Amino acid sequence: MTSISSLNFVHKLGKFGDYYEKKDHELLKVSEVNGLLIFQIAKYNKSKFDVSKINIDGLNLPSPLKSSSNLNTRILWFGPDNWLVFSNILDLLAKEKKQFKEENFAITDISNSRTIIELEGNLVNEVLKKGCPLDINNFKEGDCANSVYNGITITIDFISNKPNKVRILGLRSFGESLHHSITDACLEFGYKAI
Repeated sequence: MTSISSLNFVHKLGKFGDYYEKKDHELLKVSEVNGLLIFQIAKYNKSKFDVSKINIDGLNLPSPLKSSSNLNTRILWFGPDNWLVFSNILDLLAKEKKQFKEENFAITDISNSRTIIELEGNLVNEVLKKGCPLDINNFKEGDCANSVYNGITITIDFISNKPNKVRILGLRSFGESLHHSITDACLEFGYKAI
């Protein structure tokens, strides 16, 4: 069965907002990230297992409000004893699942339950400030946080500082509303949907 993106009929390519007489590198870039394996790891409260022994695609589970990544996989801290794993290695869960014993962890494939919007450009923080109550200026590459954007629950993954790049994750059912909120906030600066 083929998965259809939650933004399949919403994310239109092109330039929008105040883009006139601006060069491409001056515009924000908005894109959808899809086709990833996403799974959630939750360690049970009663488990005494040492999570520092976990290694997924060469990555350890990150500490609070941090992420770890390589070329294929990103792991975000999602809450106490809770992590999200994103990978373009679609059989990664099958390969790594043996290290998670049922008495210690719950592993859930949530690949089709999230919308991921990537923003890139010098004004990314200004877009985030329009709808998110976090002090965005204090975040840097490798940080992540759970918050809201115009009332929609999100997770923000700070991918890079040079150039500024973030991924905003929301539940699939709110994907269209989240996309409209973010692109509306980008109009003032001009953006290119890619």
